[in-house]
Amino acid sequence: MAGPNRLKGPNFFSHRRDRGKSARMATAFTFPGQGSQTVGMGKALADAYPEARAVFDEVDEALGERLSSIIWEGPAETLTLTANAQPALMAVSLAATRVLAARGVKIGDRVAYVAGHSLGEYSALAAAESLTVADAARLLRIRGRAMQEAVPVGVGAMAALIGLDLDTVNALAAEAAEGEVCSAANDNGGGQVVVSGNKAAVERAVEIAKARGARRAVLLPVSAPFHCALMAPAAKVMEEALARASLRTPVVPLVANVTAGPVSDPEAIRRNLVTQVTAIVRWRESIAWLAENGIDRFVEVGAGKVLSGLAKRIADGAETVTAGTPDEIEALAAQFATGEVGHV
Repeated sequence: MAGPNRLKGPNFFSHRRDRGKSARMATAFTFPGQGSQTVGMGKALADAYPEARAVFDEVDEALGERLSSIIWEGPAETLTLTANAQPALMAVSLAATRVLAARGVKIGDRVAYVAGHSLGEYSALAAAESLTVADAARLLRIRGRAMQEAVPVGVGAMAALIGLDLDTVNALAAEAAEGEVCSAANDNGGGQVVVSGNKAAVERAVEIAKARGARRAVLLPVSAPFHCALMAPAAKVMEEALARASLRTPVVPLVANVTAGPVSDPEAIRRNLVTQVTAIVRWRESIAWLAENGIDRFVEVGAGKVLSGLAKRIADGAETVTAGTPDEIEALAAQFATGEVGHV
């Protein structure tokens, strides 16, 4: 956490959690991570809005292939491949962002902060104009391939532990490691912590968690052990790729996965994106920081509703909104147009 001297964002202007219901709301955009992908996502946006169609065209051109066909037509097993799912989810999020901007809901004008879960940080940075859509697509293709190739299939695993706090999970992961890798990978909030590492160590963590009173402890159907030390080869690949990438100062601060605090300096962002590959995603703390700093509306931009569910459990009393379909986007734009939601 950023501590007692935490920054106040551009949309803070006396927004407090005890203010009256009639006061205007302060907004953050959040961007989903892997697991939210579904075949057909974003198709309705592309059919309804030329701004959205243009994003998918940009991504296809950047990758030199018709990723949009895989997104809209499948098959699901091809879309789910890490190297496809990551740029695909970014494309849907940016398509929605462009449509919202065309309807007056612009980051930097109506949105105070951005945050993204794992790969969603690249979506957040593209939405905040720190990365181009084309660069984000290329980086995510590299990232997806590097993460998949870092660990042979069957060597690693991940598991979701429900009903235990992070300190408890950290302790049991250390106990389960027995000289192998086992550590917390996602602190998602609402008592949900994901562990990652060597398969045998993660399996031991599941059994220890059950013995320690976890409501649920299950292995996840993932292709690699993300966000742990086993991803070091992928971090090296991303360090080299990001060194070649052009990053600009985002139009609003990014609340970063690795620090759970705001960052705007391009070089700090670059370093964080490398660290992020092997580090825990501090999502619970990120949403809590935003809530403590005046944000009371969280808009999940893109596919799915996972982050909205997490935000409800972390930021008590905050409003959550999804913006991934034409109807959702038009409804949100109408709310902003009434003046219910404040300007930065």
